[in-house]
Amino acid sequence: MKRYSNINVYDAAKKRIEYIFDEFETIAVSFSGGKDSGVVLNMAVDEARKSGKRFTAIFIDLEAFYKVTIEYVEKMISNNRDVLDPLWICLPMESPNALSYFSPTWTWWEEGKEDIWVREMPKNEWVINLSNHKFEFYKPGMSFEKFTPLLNEWLAKTGSAAILLGLRAEESLNRYRAINDNKSTYKGLQWSTQINKAYSFSPIYDWTVEDIWTYNGKFRKEYNKLYDLFYQAGASIHKMRVDEPFGNEAKAGLNLFRVIEPNTWAKVANRVSGANFGNIYSGNKIMSTKYTLPEGHSWESFTKFLLETLPEDLANHYKRKFIKFKKVIDASPNIDTEDDVLTWRRMALCIIKNDYTCKGLSFSVTKDMSERGKYLVEKYRGL
Repeated sequence: MKRYSNINVYDAAKKRIEYIFDEFETIAVSFSGGKDSGVVLNMAVDEARKSGKRFTAIFIDLEAFYKVTIEYVEKMISNNRDVLDPLWICLPMESPNALSYFSPTWTWWEEGKEDIWVREMPKNEWVINLSNHKFEFYKPGMSFEKFTPLLNEWLAKTGSAAILLGLRAEESLNRYRAINDNKSTYKGLQWSTQINKAYSFSPIYDWTVEDIWTYNGKFRKEYNKLYDLFYQAGASIHKMRVDEPFGNEAKAGLNLFRVIEPNTWAKVANRVSGANFGNIYSGNKIMSTKYTLPEGHSWESFTKFLLETLPEDLANHYKRKFIKFKKVIDASPNIDTEDDVLTWRRMALCIIKNDYTCKGLSFSVTKDMSERGKYLVEKYRGL
């Protein structure tokens, strides 16, 4: 494990979680079934047993999970009921599907499609679904992105609440920014973010993936055995993802779904439009970002051509996303410094990748900016 001048990342995270348990009465861990949130959940369990406090474990079930992941989640909840109260949420929510232009979203646990669900509705007593939920803010088919902050507010309805996340700055630039951007925090702690009455905390923000596995091995903690199957299938420890598999970031791992759980995969392919296409072409140039401009086109003309080829509803969706920018340029400068400036090239790639939520419209980072980022990571590593 990495060390600061006087403490390693495990002891630092342990102190952060102890601090949160001392400061808040309402505490929740956002648990996805993945390795990072699994570490946070295990550390929260240890602190809860030491402090005599309880906390809530939130698991939002996306329906199209590996069977082994669900078995792991059930085990983690069952083995730790002495200190945690589970919220296993199986409510229909809309999610992006980067694999189909004709069905750019899909809704997990959608009513009326029970016959093609990837899994049956879980029967555990702690499962929350349409028949028993008490979330007054919930609307059928709402997006996961809208649901989550409202759930955090719901948890804080009797006072402030702390939501623990398994976010690590090393994973991506977006997650690094989530830690280091200017924002409202809890008492100046940069690894926290204020969400109205609730605060999210990232106690393992400075861990590497090697730290995650060192912790699991050294302390013999439970973890999702899906990672063992990923490893046996030849996946790098830096490329293993457990989350919903149809978004832009996770779709490259669809071929592993077919190899590891073929029976589940057959249901996934029948459930989500374009899933088998993603399985065949994941890792192929057709699903990468390394595109060259077709001969005879400028990026502007190519973008407009792509929009004309899309289904009308989807084309209008992208136009609504693009129109909020005040200016569009054809050549990308070394550093994009204005939030209202967009390049035609970035728009074209957004359409080609079917980036429905347009995450790709965030601006690129130069080598100088990347070096600056590394410097800031080291500077603030002791937060």
